Amino acid sequence: MLQTLKKPVLLLMLIAMFTMVASGAAYANAKPSDKHPNSIKVSDAVTMIVHGLKLNIDNIRFIKKPEASDYYTKVKDTAPYAGDFIIAQFNGLGLPRDINPDAYVTREQFAKWLYGGLSTTGEYAWIELYIEVKDANKVTKGYMDSIQKLLIAGIASMDSLNRFWPTMEVTKGQAERMVKRAQAFVDNNKPAPQPENPEIGILSDVKISSEHWADGVDRVTVSALVPHRGYGLDIAGVQFIKGVAVVSYRVVQPDPAAFYAQVVTEVKAYAYVPAGSKAILGEQALSEPRETSTSNP
Repeated sequence: MLQTLKKPVLLLMLIAMFTMVASGAAYANAKPSDKHPNSIKVSDAVTMIVHGLKLNIDNIRFIKKPEASDYYTKVKDTAPYAGDFIIAQFNGLGLPRDINPDAYVTREQFAKWLYGGLSTTGEYAWIELYIEVKDANKVTKGYMDSIQKLLIAGIASMDSLNRFWPTMEVTKGQAERMVKRAQAFVDNNKPAPQPENPEIGILSDVKISSEHWADGVDRVTVSALVPHRGYGLDIAGVQFIKGVAVVSYRVVQPDPAAFYAQVVTEVKAYAYVPAGSKAILGEQALSEPRETSTSNP
């Protein structure tokens, strides 16, 4: 009887040993990416937001075909997601120039980029409400407004203890749900009508500042980023409304006969107002075409 049991028992032992060895080999050969099984990379996040919100650059006229390397130092022009990064550049995501497409994305990063893209789809009415976030002290400066807007809209969510977990890597499932909800938000909320101006989007990061210039005079500076140095900036007018200087501005179009390298450039325009006047940005006006250059290069 004992002899008849020896072979089956030995066989079971051998199978168990083989299984343990095979399992160990599987873990030994695991790729580094297995440490982030549910996380998404920057390239995935950008593609999800651009495609999910149907962002595009159809209303922008380029002198030459834009390349990802014109705007980012670590995004290759041949990458399958390069076009999405170019669209992101002109649609409010606010990606830093040295963004690494292979880095993993935190929940606060994804929220900021998603809200940035959402903002370019129209002007929406937001209720004045502040939602308590228990781990607000962990949110990076400049990110909370985006998180608040997404929480108010029901696009983002927190756990049962009202923690957002801003520095935790966003999972693919979480990102997909937020993009889907953002899509629904756009579909269900008609933005305020905007004037049809194809030049909207050429300028980014428009700012205004004032400084003392001379006795009784302040100089107002309007600055912005443009796709290349061929574009300029001009003051379209200054209106004084209840003592406040409302400064409108416009794009100066590039010379159609010239060639410009696609390098993001800061441009400035100036206006002069009575000393002590408060100056605010007005609307962007339609530009006047720049005359074709006739001088030799």
